[in-house]
Order: sequence, then structure tokens, then C-alpha cells
Amino acid sequence: MENSLRAGLAIYNAGEYHAAHDAWEGTWLEAEDGSNDERLLHGLIQFTAVVYHARRRNWSGARRLAGSAHGYLSGLPDDYRGVNIAVVRTELARLAADTERIERRRPLRLTHEGEALSLADLDFESTTVVARVRAEHDTRFDEGRIDAAIDAAREEREEGHRTRYIALVMDFATGSDAERPIIYRRLCDHLERREQKRRDVEGLFE
Repeated sequence: MENSLRAGLAIYNAGEYHAAHDAWEGTWLEAEDGSNDERLLHGLIQFTAVVYHARRRNWSGARRLAGSAHGYLSGLPDDYRGVNIAVVRTELARLAADTERIERRRPLRLTHEGEALSLADLDFESTTVVARVRAEHDTRFDEGRIDAAIDAAREEREEGHRTRYIALVMDFATGSDAERPIIYRRLCDHLERREQKRRDVEGLFE
């Protein structure tokens, strides 16, 4: 829960309002219906959709979702899971009354434990969520290769190393759109060499 929550907040704060929901969706679908966690994630997903639609001048869609999102977040503690829920509820009420306010001010920043998270603030595990979202949203990248790089990073970290895979996965997640294909190619090259070494060893005992 913590990793996906923080990843989605950072993606949203980076201005990627549509992509943010992908960080939360899997955890939301697995949450118990009606639980506080389910309501939190459902409300945040709808809040990001409000911002997304309002910035595209889909006023009616944004207004409808603002009321729905407010309903999911109502009743939750003001700082549930460390998120600035009280401020989000206030913003949703304002958007429901005046959706076009989105054109007069920057969208609300989402905070966790008082901090407006950026992608650079995330630890490795939260960053893996972002990396998977990147791969899912861009057909140039194979989600399986990203998963393999994440597994390689975890494996080598357990062995006490700070690996090239940690750096590459984090760079892939946080790099610019122009940088990401270059980082992905480097990541795939390292994976291929790693996999070839394993095949070479396996072949010795066949």
C-alpha cells in the first residue's frame, strides 16, 4: 500500500494526472470493499480524474466526478495514511461549485506526511511502481524487461551489492521522455549479458 500510494502521489505532483491512477489501481482493486484504504484510493483516483478532465475543459465530467470523489473521501481522518485529505476535500468542493477555477490556479499538490512528493523523493520500492507505470503507458517498452530488471536489482541488493540495476530502474522511472529510451536500451543490454552468463553456466552441466 505504502509504495503504490507514494508512487501515485509523486506521479500526480509531476503533472501526470492520467498516469497517477495506474500506480493506485492494483492496490485499490485488492482492497476490501468499503474499507478506509479502498475509499482513499478510489477517492484519489477520481480526484486525479477531476483534474485531468478540468484541464481539458470537460467541465461536466469534472464536476460530476468532484462530487463522487468527495463522497469517497468524506468520513476519512483528515490525514489518513499521511495524505492531505482535508485539503483535497476542500478543493473538490470548490471544483464542484466552480470547475473552471482550474484555469485560474495551479492544481492542488498532494502531500504525504506534509511533503509534496516528487519522483526524486521516492525510495527504490516506490520507484519500481513508477517504472511499471512508465512501461505500461509506452509501447516502446516491454513490461517484462522492466520486471526482470527489478528482480535483478532486488536479487543483487539481497546479496549486499548496490547494483547497476537499481540505478537503471530508478533512472528509467524518473528520467525525461527523451532519456527513457536510451536508459531502456542500456537496461536491456545489461539484462541480456546477465542472462547469457546464466545460460553459459547452465550449459556446463547438460
